[in-house]
Amino acid sequence: MRRVRPEAAASRGGAASRAGGTASRAGGAASRAGGAASRASGAASRATGEERALTSVAAGDTYEGEKPADQPRLWHVTLSVSGDEAPLKEVRRGLEQLAHDHPFLLTSRYANDHAEIRYWEEARDLHDAAAVALRLWGEHRQTAKLPPWEIVGLEVIDRETYHQRIAEGYGRLPATPVGVHPF
Repeated sequence: MRRVRPEAAASRGGAASRAGGTASRAGGAASRAGGAASRASGAASRATGEERALTSVAAGDTYEGEKPADQPRLWHVTLSVSGDEAPLKEVRRGLEQLAHDHPFLLTSRYANDHAEIRYWEEARDLHDAAAVALRLWGEHRQTAKLPPWEIVGLEVIDRETYHQRIAEGYGRLPATPVGVHPF
């Protein structure tokens, strides 16, 4: 069924279009009434005051009949942060502490107003890897004494894509040298 806004129908085809638009709106109202009736009957099957439990499907979950997703995979993460200028020595010391706290950190590059962190994350899917990456800076800001910068960029790619890019000459070369370095 194609729905048309009343003003669009009037401008296109005169009375015939307007009549069709009215008919389709009436049909839509009838189907909405049917939906309300089925919701009412569902509510009647619950006891008064009893609430229905809500359920959700987490990212990566499978439905009946689907094969389970692969176990955790490696994801290459590039996190970019930026903000007001901070002393280079403090930025470097904070990133070195972050590397100590987060052992999978490959390399960090920094300047006095921005930094880029590259590392491998083991996660079930892209959603999980991205969620961890987005929390990384904020969760370690106090313990590593990182600058109060905001995340301005995030790239998360699977291992296969990372290696394919390197083989084809795209993207940056593998993170060498490992460690914390100025831009």
